Amino acid sequence: MHVDWPAERLGLNVPSDWWAAPALVKSFEAAGFARVQVHSPPASVLSDPSQSTLHATALAAALATTGLVPVVHAPPDLRVGAREADRAAEGLLSYAAEIGATHAVYHACALPDAPESEDALLFEARSLAALSLGAERLGVTIAVENLAPVFPGPEPLSASPMVLRGLVNRIGSQRIGICLDVGHAHIVAELRRTSLEALIEPVLDTVTLFHLHDNLGARWQPAGTEGGVDPLRLDLHLPPGRGTLPWERVAPRLAGHDAPVVLEVHPPYRPRAEELYRSATELLSPEDTIGAPQTTVGTTAV
Repeated sequence: MHVDWPAERLGLNVPSDWWAAPALVKSFEAAGFARVQVHSPPASVLSDPSQSTLHATALAAALATTGLVPVVHAPPDLRVGAREADRAAEGLLSYAAEIGATHAVYHACALPDAPESEDALLFEARSLAALSLGAERLGVTIAVENLAPVFPGPEPLSASPMVLRGLVNRIGSQRIGICLDVGHAHIVAELRRTSLEALIEPVLDTVTLFHLHDNLGARWQPAGTEGGVDPLRLDLHLPPGRGTLPWERVAPRLAGHDAPVVLEVHPPYRPRAEELYRSATELLSPEDTIGAPQTTVGTTAV
């Protein structure tokens, strides 16, 4: 049985350091995408209400030329748990609300699994619990993202989706869930010599947003520069279908979920928006979804 992919769930990212100019986001909408992910300004701007509002107003005006529903990504180096960082995170939630974003993506637990991380993790969890109250008031969902090593090396704690599930469940707010980055999970699954399904299946009940992109997994064998990619980089952010991620096994799980899906494809591998949309919908529309997990998540906000 062929399943048509629900277009209202699918979005495309504006790459980091790119401005969401009207011509760009209109091209996303014309290609068929219904959502767009943008990066927030840095913490220094988010902490200043006047600057943050100025930036958000300009972005909202650009997005208003389309019907795209935005998602905002926090600065990758933002780590809540200290006064200045918490102020920036509060600004992030206000910024998200001002542009009409449904989700704010945040890199939680982006620390090594070591005793010296314990205090920072505790403070981060406390701050996220407090921030979730503001998120509930503003109608924005905080989506904590699983990470992966960019190059071969140690994994952060957030490489384990179960670590993030534990954090989300301890906070217990309807406005915090997991941003499950399937490309990152593919790398980590291969590094741990397990299946992608085994890594992601236990956390699907707390997923409120998906990130999709492709890569070459753990890259155990030496690689050259064929295909125009870095020979050592793991987190490549290739277009779906260009790497080794087992889309035929992942697609039924995505089709059986209700969370929005954002393609995160980085330059210089990025084709035109219409090509991305066409190839993604082909990969994500499995011919047979009988027996696929059907997951309805209360943390999904639209």
